Amino acid sequence: MKKKMNESRRDFIKKGAMASSFFIVPRNVLGGVGFTSPSDQLNIAAIGAGGKGRSDIKNASVNGRERIVALCDVDFSGSAKETVALFPNAKRYADYREMLDKEKDIDAVTISTPDHVHGPAAAFAMERGKHVYVQKPMTHNIREARLLTEMARKYKIVSQMGNQGASNPLLNTVKGWIDSDKLGKISKVQIWTNRPVWPQGNPMPKPDESLKPKDLDWNLWLGPSEYKPYIPNMHPFNWRGWWDYGTGALGDVGCHLIDIPFRTLGLKYPTDAECSVASVYSKMWSPDYNPEGCPASSFITLHFDATAKSKSRIEMTWSDGGIRPSHPDIIPANEDIGGTNSSNGVLIIGEKGIISTNINDSSPMMPKLYLNDGTKELGPDLPKDIEPEYGHQRRWVDACKAGFKSKEHLGLTSSFDYAGPMTETVLMGNLAIRSYMLRKENSKGQMEFFARKKLLWDGENMRITNLEEANQFVGRTYREGWKV
Repeated sequence: MKKKMNESRRDFIKKGAMASSFFIVPRNVLGGVGFTSPSDQLNIAAIGAGGKGRSDIKNASVNGRERIVALCDVDFSGSAKETVALFPNAKRYADYREMLDKEKDIDAVTISTPDHVHGPAAAFAMERGKHVYVQKPMTHNIREARLLTEMARKYKIVSQMGNQGASNPLLNTVKGWIDSDKLGKISKVQIWTNRPVWPQGNPMPKPDESLKPKDLDWNLWLGPSEYKPYIPNMHPFNWRGWWDYGTGALGDVGCHLIDIPFRTLGLKYPTDAECSVASVYSKMWSPDYNPEGCPASSFITLHFDATAKSKSRIEMTWSDGGIRPSHPDIIPANEDIGGTNSSNGVLIIGEKGIISTNINDSSPMMPKLYLNDGTKELGPDLPKDIEPEYGHQRRWVDACKAGFKSKEHLGLTSSFDYAGPMTETVLMGNLAIRSYMLRKENSKGQMEFFARKKLLWDGENMRITNLEEANQFVGRTYREGWKV
């Protein structure tokens, strides 16, 4: 009896349908054309219901085709109230751990929290057999990305990272140009962004409990991070520039921009990383030192071994804070590089020419091919009837219903098998930045930066091999109750 009671809802329905197959009435007769039987609906919950969480769970509902059963957010007085209005019958929770332990019928969750909660929430859900859709970056640190990738395989989870541009069909244009050898041997990729567009590079704001919104559960918002009194304006967005909670400009758009060359060139783990960051001087000869936060701007260099597609060692550079590469001679001076106003972009540079393209999130991607012989080729326009966010969430939902290792699952553009290594590459830039800020007292009693060097990376074993102190940034410490 106990065994039967514990049978899953879906198994029970399947067995019942088989037993009574001679009496089944077609679904469209019972409910009309387009009707979805309740037994065929996925039960989905949102962890993080405001901000990006609103579009994630809305798109995952596929216009009401699926059932949204629960919403979890630490502050329903903010933008999450708009999501409540969309799904008024969904149960509400502040703590995703309580939600997942109480709501046994949840099949899948979208996770759209600040970066520091991505890993703990996804791990907690996967351990309970829930399929997961996790906003980019997949995790806050490299160790979590590797762990979640392995957990998805172990627990047979259908996973997807929320870099929706990975499903942008214009990526196939870039892939086609590379696969057809239009560029010849490719040796260099340049990537840049206008982020940060939030406060960054400044001292941490001082706590002020009197300014905390009354409906915000600050303790739950902190999650795995060390407890601190309420810091004004950290929620709902300014957390991005602080290492305890965010992952800076790289975490914001790196999984959109780096995805383009990583995917189309078939890259693997980088072999090394080095960086430099902007110095801000509030007083003469003494640069500000704020290691708890991301810098105002940075420049990062990564190298990758040759792959079947790239065929030669690749140098990838990343710059943020509005710093962009020089305009290539092959591209007319009056034309943007990358996207509009050259604010964000990717240049893939080969011996025969250059591919220039914009960020691939929800912006116009605008792929362009410039060849040394003067040929210019433009990518096609997107179809006018394109799905919201290129069907990125809907395809994940379809894969959840089809099952682990189904063709729908294997066809996902950012399942953790791909998104994990790509996220690790993005986060290598942050490891380099944080290492760059390491300092200690020398024999003369002066503070000395000792880690400003090229860091050699053993990707398989997740270790910097020439500077042990840098390995502290591979993972993080967790508060009790939030460990991953």
